[in-house]
Amino acid sequence: MNRILAVLVFLLSVCVGTAHAQCKLGVPAIKVGVQGVASGPHADYGRQIEMGSTMAMEEINASGGVLGCKIEIKFMDDENKAATGVKNARYLVTDWGAHFMVGTDSSGVAMALGPVLQELQRIEFFTHAATHRLTEDLVASKGIKEIVRVSVPVYQDAIVAALVFKDRTDIKRWATIGADYEYGYASWNLFKETLKKYRPDVEFVAEAWAPFLTLDFSPHIAAVMSQKPDALFATPWAGEAVQLLRQALSQGVFDNVQVWWQAMGGSVDVLEGLTDEVRKDRFHGKLWATARYIHNWPDTADNKAFIERFKKRWNRYPNYSAETTYSAFYIMKAAVEKSGSLETAKVIDAMKGMQIRNPGGVRVFRSEDQQFIYNVPAGRPMIDARYPIPVLGDLKVFAAADYYRAPPFTPVKVTK
Repeated sequence: MNRILAVLVFLLSVCVGTAHAQCKLGVPAIKVGVQGVASGPHADYGRQIEMGSTMAMEEINASGGVLGCKIEIKFMDDENKAATGVKNARYLVTDWGAHFMVGTDSSGVAMALGPVLQELQRIEFFTHAATHRLTEDLVASKGIKEIVRVSVPVYQDAIVAALVFKDRTDIKRWATIGADYEYGYASWNLFKETLKKYRPDVEFVAEAWAPFLTLDFSPHIAAVMSQKPDALFATPWAGEAVQLLRQALSQGVFDNVQVWWQAMGGSVDVLEGLTDEVRKDRFHGKLWATARYIHNWPDTADNKAFIERFKKRWNRYPNYSAETTYSAFYIMKAAVEKSGSLETAKVIDAMKGMQIRNPGGVRVFRSEDQQFIYNVPAGRPMIDARYPIPVLGDLKVFAAADYYRAPPFTPVKVTK
């Protein structure tokens, strides 16, 4: 019996040793810690991060890994809390042995993680958290090189909106129903600042701030509509966006405004929730939206193939969190293969000048603030017979350079 056991142990060690030897980086596996919101009403965003990372891992491993090394992931729920996100990061790196981190939904969690990543000397590829301060303050100003952003920040929510509507002279009076935290404040203030440059005649006539997880938006809608705005700029997202828009319909808002801009309204979960309303044209073509990736754009073979693989694997359409996370893994793979290393400094150096084609299009690395710059359009939700849920149509596409802020950065107000 002892002899059989010894033989089994020997064979196992040979197998492990062979797998280890095939990895040119000298590790049993490249470990990637993944975080997102996996509980509560926004849990689908964390789930999409988990699905995107799992699918990327499976595909990369099936094609030979990274320099012969398999990828291993561990997903953790950060509960949308900074303390939990920091605790998870420390566990993933110091106990589990993560070589890289990927994900993070909350801007608050992301900002808390920045200094911790520097301490741990591990890169995180951020694939959702939208605060501009993550890269403007922590990277460009404070020099934290362990932060890499793969997903477009609030520039898309705010600056793109200004570009879409700057020539609409029939729209002069703007109001906001905003998320009552930094995301809402920064988006609205950046939108106002940008639009004023093109349209000094515009007026910002009302603000109503909805706390996180608001269910009844009726008082907010009534407050802004009492000021008779021509257009609304709204930043509640996910299920809150669906609730807000349905309640706006019930109060006749779309009979009295020219435009409603819904930041991140092009996310799959929001479009799914509004399918019936879009099918019945209840928004009268006045609803505009965007997202950090749109499932019907770009119209490329790469994107179509990604969607088909994702649907086959998960029986879902990918939202932007899934695509940005999936693409982050391929960015990581390309940088590790170019550098031949897992060391932070060498991997960062390998990303300099990188241009990489992902399902969301071509992403270009900007070293000054370590953002991967790419284009995402805005459009109007509409029905397309090729899709079971609404898509964004009448797309307005702007060059990334036209809406990404560039260093040296001037501060954006992040309060009411």
